[in-house]
Amino acid sequence: MDDQAVREALQHHWEASDANDFEAEHVIYHEDAELFYPQSGERLRGRRHIQESRRIQPSNKRFDVRRMLGSGDLWVTELVITYDGEPSYVVSIMELCDGLI
Repeated sequence: MDDQAVREALQHHWEASDANDFEAEHVIYHEDAELFYPQSGERLRGRRHIQESRRIQPSNKRFDVRRMLGSGDLWVTELVITYDGEPSYVVSIMELCDGLI
């Protein structure tokens, strides 16, 4: 997968996240993906667990991508995630393998 295709896949992921489209949002994850939140120490393993944790979260979320940088298998997205009207400034670091996170 070339860089333009990765950029488009990530953009689709963030757009699906913003739309609360839980199916489309998680297409980009490997079945054995890991998600780590350093601020809380929470670690989720597996696409199904990641998806379910987001589905049951009660907050109304919005995603505003500010900048996406990367090449090859390492990509960084700067974004603002707004939970119930309160903005959080976020850096998402994603490592890909075979075109999936």
